[in-house]
Amino acid sequence: MKDADPSPARSVRDRLVPPMRGSVLWGWIGPLLVTLFGGILRFMQLGHPNAVVFDETYYMKDAYSLITHGVEHVTIKKADEAVMAGNTDIFQSCAPQELEKCASYVVHPPLGKWMIGAGEWIFGLNPFGWRFAAALIGTLSILVLARVARRMTRSTLLGCFAGLLLALDGLHFVLSRTALLDIFLMFWVLAAFACLVVDRDQARERLATWYEQSPITAQGPSLGIRWWRIAAGVCLAFAMSVKWSGLAFLVAFTAMSLAWDYGARRALGLRQPYVGAFNKDVPQATLAFGLVPFVTYMLTWIGWFATDSGYGRNWDQATSTGNPLFFLVDSMRSWIQYQWQVFTFHSGLQTPHNYMSEPWSWPLLLRPVAFYYEGKKGGCGAGNCSEAVLGVGTPVIWFGAVAALVALIAWYVSSRDWRAGAVLLSYAMGWLPWFYFAIADNRTMFLFYAIPMVPFMVLAITLCAGLIIGPATPTATGAMPTRRTVGAAVVGAFALLALINFWWLQPVLTGELITYTEWKARMLFENRWI
Repeated sequence: MKDADPSPARSVRDRLVPPMRGSVLWGWIGPLLVTLFGGILRFMQLGHPNAVVFDETYYMKDAYSLITHGVEHVTIKKADEAVMAGNTDIFQSCAPQELEKCASYVVHPPLGKWMIGAGEWIFGLNPFGWRFAAALIGTLSILVLARVARRMTRSTLLGCFAGLLLALDGLHFVLSRTALLDIFLMFWVLAAFACLVVDRDQARERLATWYEQSPITAQGPSLGIRWWRIAAGVCLAFAMSVKWSGLAFLVAFTAMSLAWDYGARRALGLRQPYVGAFNKDVPQATLAFGLVPFVTYMLTWIGWFATDSGYGRNWDQATSTGNPLFFLVDSMRSWIQYQWQVFTFHSGLQTPHNYMSEPWSWPLLLRPVAFYYEGKKGGCGAGNCSEAVLGVGTPVIWFGAVAALVALIAWYVSSRDWRAGAVLLSYAMGWLPWFYFAIADNRTMFLFYAIPMVPFMVLAITLCAGLIIGPATPTATGAMPTRRTVGAAVVGAFALLALINFWWLQPVLTGELITYTEWKARMLFENRWI
């Protein structure tokens, strides 16, 4: 046992893991109430529009095929019309010797479609059924963000503030009510980030306990099995199993987590923090960010491996010898060839689209996506009426995030605060890789590809809100009760503006029947939003 005065040891613990302020009970009740609010918004009239909206035409049918056949199958002509008429027999029939003709070539991994299919399995092949999983995941992401913001700021109030902003973001709201893949990608990226923030706290708590109770060594201790980091690896694999763009977050989060390990050992005052992190933390990080994601990713393809009618499956060849080892090797060869075809498809995707946009324009909302529009004569109190679902963020939140991110850059440069660095890195991984595809491939892209950035935009605003409000108690730095009152008023006014802005946009986010004049009034940049 180390013979030392308890007060320095306690200061080390507080420095490594600042105490959480407020009630543990309210730390759950507050975020859950905000989540309930966001869930009501997302589930209310979820089946409207009663139509196949935008790219739902691909994913709702692929999802139904997965839960029916285990893999994606080719559908009959006018399958959307058949589905809306209540017919679920929408797949082409093939003789056993012609199964390859029924295999559908799809360019995204299967997990997001399995999740959509779960809703269809429970509620049927209808708009509510295929949107259910997106609404559920979108709602859960509000809770995850509120809790991780609370942990990062040590404030339940700021955690609830973050959850509220995510609940009021228009793009998050629309994708939570549409059967596209991107909301699932966003959720698993956010979940991985949250797991790593918890792991960071737990690792530092273990270091503080070791410091208090054990002899000091140059490198520090091994921290045991870090289940939250392993959980982060699973979540990152799930993100990649929805869309390959999750790979950027795997690389970035691996580096971020290891940097946190090094920083913790250095903050403890160890003589060899880098060597300690390399010897004690890197081996388990290799497991959590290498082996675990690989195995998890492969498991999400189990339907393709276990059936004989997947695209490029070559089942007859794989089973021709009856040798299990040959079956495995040949199946992997076919699977790798399929992945290469998908890669070449994405790298050459240049088809023009009316609502395509460049990534530099996303933070400014210059080109939203019209998910659904139908003009009608009468029924809204005017001659010309509109029903629209516009994929666009809430401008107050998005423009506020631009300012907050600039502030975070200055904050990180001046203080090296880990929270600012983590948010900036995560935002960058959701945004900057798309610049490469825009420049190198001239790839067709859309605003809703930015949805993984949105939780980190909200976290940027939340961290800045904490700076504006100031510390909970007066300190030598000058935080006084008056400042906190003014700061709280400013932050509250921002939340109110976001609520008003969302309320104003809500008719064109949900397909509400309104007059054409009212619809047009909600087009912020008329030449770009129409």
